[in-house]
Amino acid sequence: MDRRLVSSGSAWEARGGYSRAVVAGRRVFVSGTAPIMPGDADPPPDAYGQARRCLEIVGEALREAGGGLEHVVRTRLLLTDASDAADVLRAHAEAFGETRPATTGVVVGLLDPRWLVEIEADAILPGP
Repeated sequence: MDRRLVSSGSAWEARGGYSRAVVAGRRVFVSGTAPIMPGDADPPPDAYGQARRCLEIVGEALREAGGGLEHVVRTRLLLTDASDAADVLRAHAEAFGETRPATTGVVVGLLDPRWLVEIEADAILPGP
């Protein structure tokens, strides 16, 4: 099976020994994606803005892999506070519209105290 790594160039990837995404055949596995801003600027202060940023990064990784958000079949929403679920789900619905992937949401602690949400995605690329 073909295996290809997709990198965002983030220093986190090099330090942690992981890739933004891995393409294995027609499957794409996008790592947990935090609201990382250019130049390590502060992320948006709200869960909705952070979820939108996470989904932008996920979309960029999928485009580099040869697909897009429309190919996502599963997402995982990692939130630091359950009360942010409605805002995160609003951003999720805006990004996925008719795609409506299978989704799981859990409340967790994240690595950076500024982060309110992190999002993982799995996709299947179009094929023959």
